[in-house]
Amino acid sequence: MIRRIGRRELIGGGAAAASLLVLPGKAPAQGGAKPLAGVNLNVSCWSAAYPKYLADYIPEFEKQTGAKVTYDTPSFPVYNQRMDVELSTGGSTYDVINVTFIYSGRWIGAGWVTPLDDFIKNPKKTPADWGGDDFLEGVAGQLRDKQGRLCGIPWIADIFMAGTTHNEIVQKLGGMPDTLDGLEAMLKKAGKMPEMAGFIAENHYGWTFISFLMSYGGMVFRNPPDDLTPVLDTPEAIAAADYYGNLLRTYGPDGVLSYVYDQVVQMLKQGKALYSTNNQMFLVQMAGKDSKVAETCGFSMFPAGPKGRRPQVATHGWGIPAGSKQKDAAWEFIKWAMSKQMTERMFKEKNYSSVARRSVIEGPDFKKALTLNGFDVGKMYVDTIELAGKGYMKYRTVPVYPQVDREIDAAIQAIVSQQKSAKEAMQTAQANSLEQLKRAGVKL
Repeated sequence: MIRRIGRRELIGGGAAAASLLVLPGKAPAQGGAKPLAGVNLNVSCWSAAYPKYLADYIPEFEKQTGAKVTYDTPSFPVYNQRMDVELSTGGSTYDVINVTFIYSGRWIGAGWVTPLDDFIKNPKKTPADWGGDDFLEGVAGQLRDKQGRLCGIPWIADIFMAGTTHNEIVQKLGGMPDTLDGLEAMLKKAGKMPEMAGFIAENHYGWTFISFLMSYGGMVFRNPPDDLTPVLDTPEAIAAADYYGNLLRTYGPDGVLSYVYDQVVQMLKQGKALYSTNNQMFLVQMAGKDSKVAETCGFSMFPAGPKGRRPQVATHGWGIPAGSKQKDAAWEFIKWAMSKQMTERMFKEKNYSSVARRSVIEGPDFKKALTLNGFDVGKMYVDTIELAGKGYMKYRTVPVYPQVDREIDAAIQAIVSQQKSAKEAMQTAQANSLEQLKRAGVKL
């Protein structure tokens, strides 16, 4: 069910939203009238930190505009299943949605999401200082269609990096590892630690494994988006899977295959795991006030493998369904939510640092806030996004990646549980992926 966000007291400091415009067919606001009076907007996103934080500010948007916002944030799988059905049938239930990264190729490629360039470039709809060119292209580029039109405004640039709960221990073992060989050597030196696991990662392996795969020289598809032939059974892919499976099986906690992202975060904040390769937005929580390891945690870029360093970068963005009957009003919501002012407030008031606006990232406050125990996480953030801008993230925006994602999950689970060798598991993933893509009509 869609839940209605009740009105709350406004956040202190006053509203700093972008200017709101007169919508087509509506007279200019007079005598206290508001530009979106009588408009009901349905907005939906999955339950990440950012949309939860944004809920606190929505009453401001309602008060300023007169709109009523119905806002729901179901779990990631529920949201994606619901929205895929809604968009594929041309539904008009929602006005503003999250364009999910792994579905962006499908949703954007099929024309189910409205291109936003006409809104951004129209001075009657968007003031020039709103800053449509302020979003990092390494992130925004992943939400463009084949014509280069932006179809989502990125609310997150979440990098894959590394962190430790106990830098003092890691330093005695040789320091934060810069290579995957160094990571394995460090964990071997650490040995069995009864008070903590050596390594932990969440069980979405179609995400957490891919940096290892690519750093070993492997790929998901041969040459996306032009050639979508899966290549999961190459020697490089098998070697990466064997390495990663061994990390989880040998150094992970009991029941490691069951750990989802929020459980991993709690393990790290409690100091119950030494090291993790993970999302920046999760790892920096180790330095939070409620963390037991706030004074001892450390950070680094994702370690380099035999074929280089290939950290992943995830992005999601606010978009407008093609079926929405209220596109202009929907843009007002997106423009407000993703303005420079709101992005700055989310960063300062909610400590939300996975932002995509260059003006915030390059500001002194960002660098100060993301210098944690002497580690310049801000630089790691920018350097990782620049790496991803080289194009190796294309695999994730093709329409059929979700099917392959599930096969990768199954392969890593089979390796860790020793049901199959790395070679057998990846060969199975390859065969199943080929079958899945053929069913989807992909010509290989």
